[in-house]
Amino acid sequence: MESNLSDLDEGLLSEYKEHLNCKELTTQQVLEARGFIQKRQLTTAAILLFGKNPTYYFPQARLRFLRYEGVSRETGSRMNIVKDQTFEGPIPHLIRQAQKAIKAQLREFQFLGEDGRFKIVPEYPEFAWFEGIVNAIAHRDYSFRGDYIRISMFDDRLEIFSPGSLPNIVTLENMRYTRYARNPRIARALVSFGWVRELNEGVNRIYDEMAGFYLNEPEYSQPHPHALQLKLENNYASRQLRMDDRVDDLEKKLDQDTFNENERKILAYLYSHGQITVKLASEIIEMSDATARKLLRGLVYKNVLSWHGNSKRDPKQYYTIKP
Repeated sequence: MESNLSDLDEGLLSEYKEHLNCKELTTQQVLEARGFIQKRQLTTAAILLFGKNPTYYFPQARLRFLRYEGVSRETGSRMNIVKDQTFEGPIPHLIRQAQKAIKAQLREFQFLGEDGRFKIVPEYPEFAWFEGIVNAIAHRDYSFRGDYIRISMFDDRLEIFSPGSLPNIVTLENMRYTRYARNPRIARALVSFGWVRELNEGVNRIYDEMAGFYLNEPEYSQPHPHALQLKLENNYASRQLRMDDRVDDLEKKLDQDTFNENERKILAYLYSHGQITVKLASEIIEMSDATARKLLRGLVYKNVLSWHGNSKRDPKQYYTIKP
């Protein structure tokens, strides 16, 4: 692999030296001390971490983010990919780009608590999915060609796929507590950046964070012998069931006749989001604005909703569930 210091990103190297608190040393001194130069040549780890264009040397060193609409992968005319991004560059850039892409797609759930106040809960604990990304990048098998890291987001789960078989000492059963690093120099550098936990408490904490959010345990699997996948499940389905239960409770509380299907859709949305406009309501029930407006006004008349606005033509008018 013919490469030299000019192939490295000076900005990243300066950042790395700052993390190490050794800005007075030359780049070559730091790289040699950390094992990134051997026999006067840059190592694979050096190119992957600091290279301006790592995929020139390692085409598989990229990351793809896919957002699917729904809970399954569809193909052909039913293709349901709504976001498809591929990221290339040195590892710190991959981590930051993946983090930004996922944050842009994550939902926040708002619900009406028993105290009558709305509370906001993120879809997943941030540590869990971010640690999953960093681990996939830090520990993947970069010698395994023809495949790359993939992050797939569905309505009900997040999957992080990483090429490479598990090291001999690690199994799916013991990986929660077993310390290992396939790429120790990369892992050590990411410790310096503040992204990797050296004692492998990261995986254990993923379990703890998911439990703290009352979500299912993270699920590690091997889709085939040369790959590892982490699945994080949200509680999208149970949230929907809880919203249905809240609507049922509202019927009993108000001694109402049964809400029709469109009214239930509107009320379920309000319980999870707090407020709704005519435009949003029309999209939810897949009918015209006029029909949605009539439905909302009907719920106001039934003393179920409150209307907020300065006039009937107020563009900012909205509806909420009556306290």
